[in-house]
Amino acid sequence: MPKETIRSELFEPIGPYNHAVMAGGQIFISGTPGIDPKTGQLAGKDAYLQTKQVLVNFQSILASVGASLDDIAHIQVNLINVSDFTEMNRAYSEFFSNSYPARTVIGIAALPKPGALLTMNAIAIPKN
Repeated sequence: MPKETIRSELFEPIGPYNHAVMAGGQIFISGTPGIDPKTGQLAGKDAYLQTKQVLVNFQSILASVGASLDDIAHIQVNLINVSDFTEMNRAYSEFFSNSYPARTVIGIAALPKPGALLTMNAIAIPKN
């Protein structure tokens, strides 16, 4: 099955991976921290602001191939502090309404980006 790298105006990956790949009619978005692509820095020091930035970054990735957040079937959230669950949900609910994607939330020990409180990865199935 051929795969296509999705190019978007995000930050440089910190490892040997692409931000997103399209294969088999699906879009696979890599684990993404809340980095503002304009500054290259985390969007804030709290889970609310970092979650918002992750989802803005997802919008950018998806828009680059004519898709949107509505096309996301599943999101995985990796939280360093499970106590940030409420603030993550507060930001998350600003981007999704009744048509929520399936979601998994996992508590983890650490992330490679200093200061990052969470990452999210997603699978989208574009309608077009």
